[in-house]
Amino acid sequence: MKFFLNQFVFAIAFGLLGLSAHADEIRIGFINTDRIFKEANTAKQAQLKLEQEFSKRDKDLNDAGASLKSAVEKFEREAPTLSDSQRLSRQKQLGEQDRDFQRKRREFQEELNARKNEEFQLVLERANRVIKQVAEAEKYDLVLQEAVYISPKHDITDKVLKVINSAK
Repeated sequence: MKFFLNQFVFAIAFGLLGLSAHADEIRIGFINTDRIFKEANTAKQAQLKLEQEFSKRDKDLNDAGASLKSAVEKFEREAPTLSDSQRLSRQKQLGEQDRDFQRKRREFQEELNARKNEEFQLVLERANRVIKQVAEAEKYDLVLQEAVYISPKHDITDKVLKVINSAK
């Protein structure tokens, strides 16, 4: 579906280019959204906010993982000297600890991803408003956010980043 949508957009763009012989010149701009997400102050602030929000839980999970690994290594060293019932009991206990750890890790990842999506959606909305503002101010007819190739002369990412980063 995305392929056909891209083909449709390019067909329209090339159709507009074909009309340019009969009308005013068509102005096309391109935005590199990856750069926006890496270089915009709002994106950096969102990343910092997420790191502050999730760093303690991440550290706790890493510590729990290291502790579990240490317990498994200890069990493997001691397993030959344990009775069958002790070995089975410790295996069961370690299995439960591992499942609990994996569940907590999954929940953490899901919450982190959800928060990232929320924060970067706000960054994207802000960027889109600025893109529209720049496009209207400089009279662009078409601004693309994805392209297989784009000439650097059409890249307006720096202009958009300048506006985003100058705003308070």
